[in-house]
Amino acid sequence: MVKELVRKHQDLEIYKMAFDTAMQIFELSKKFPVEERYSLTDQIRRSSRSVCANLAEAWRKRRYEAAFVAKLNDCESEAAETQTWIEFSVKCGYLNVEIGRELYGTYNQILSGLVNMINHSESWLMKH
Repeated sequence: MVKELVRKHQDLEIYKMAFDTAMQIFELSKKFPVEERYSLTDQIRRSSRSVCANLAEAWRKRRYEAAFVAKLNDCESEAAETQTWIEFSVKCGYLNVEIGRELYGTYNQILSGLVNMINHSESWLMKH
């Protein structure tokens, strides 16, 4: 990921991608069956939103590399969890295969960006 004048977490391309995809999941999940409301629907919405929330928290923890990386690891876990819920959504017939592939691929890009940030965390830290 290219670091272009990032002043707040919302400026991060990876955040924008995660936020837009979480909103897309929200819209798509409105069509999930009512019996999934307290299971699959809640889980996929929660994990997709959690990627963004944890990224916001990570951004505020850039004073301390260990805390920053720990939060980025949480983002990574939530993104992988979202991919699992996407797989279930496709297998249960709630999401079209092509849409599922597109969403899964977007989360692969998000995961790649997170891993890159983790591997180069020192370049993201606040200067003391």
